[in-house]
Amino acid sequence: MKPSDALFSVDLRAVQRQAPRNSLTLAQSVTDQLRLEIMQGRMQPNEKLHEVALSEMLGVSRTPVRAALHLLASEGLLDYAPHRGYTVRSLTPDSLIAVFDLRGVLEGLAARLAAQRGMSREDVAEFRGGLGRADALLDCGYLRPIDREIFSEINAQLHEIILRAANDVMLNDMIRVCRNIPLSSDRNVLWHDYAWIRRSHDDHYRILEAIEAREDFRAEQLMREHVHAVKLQMKKHLEQMRSTSTGETE
Repeated sequence: MKPSDALFSVDLRAVQRQAPRNSLTLAQSVTDQLRLEIMQGRMQPNEKLHEVALSEMLGVSRTPVRAALHLLASEGLLDYAPHRGYTVRSLTPDSLIAVFDLRGVLEGLAARLAAQRGMSREDVAEFRGGLGRADALLDCGYLRPIDREIFSEINAQLHEIILRAANDVMLNDMIRVCRNIPLSSDRNVLWHDYAWIRRSHDDHYRILEAIEAREDFRAEQLMREHVHAVKLQMKKHLEQMRSTSTGETE
């Protein structure tokens, strides 16, 4: 973790200036910032998080930091041990891949419930709007680095709409825990492979088509296959990382 990370400090202070100065708002701001740092890999697995250091870095008291650490641990991003405090959770490659298996089942169920219960006209319009914006980003035949964050946000939005249409609180909570695992998040995209990005994006068209047609079994299977494809790509990515770190060659 880099205490001198200017973006980290400036972002939080901007939120503090714009939001009422109360403990709930401040704790949420701290939580959102720490979650972003973890999800983007700026806090490393097994890294110990110190309340005092974080308080000084963020310019806040220890109270909102303590609340944020507790919440992030409940989300599965941190591990807590008595007398040792909080550390960033570390997963083995096999454990991470298993998270995708769980996500496939849960998000498949969400798609099935969305098809059974129907998606509102507003949700369909929002979904199609997201598809159109993503199409525009991909029309040049590759995804420009400047557009990656936007594309990632769109991808997360589409999955969120389906989850909203499923309208199941417990399922919602379980999926959020899975998505909060670094590298398992639906915001993570393997940017170098345009063909895979295009196919993954087109999956969203097929899933929406099944949901609108109220074909619950098809919607579930399409979503499970969609997550499975992400799993295979991530597995390949992890294997390449391991080969690079150990100096292995193909």
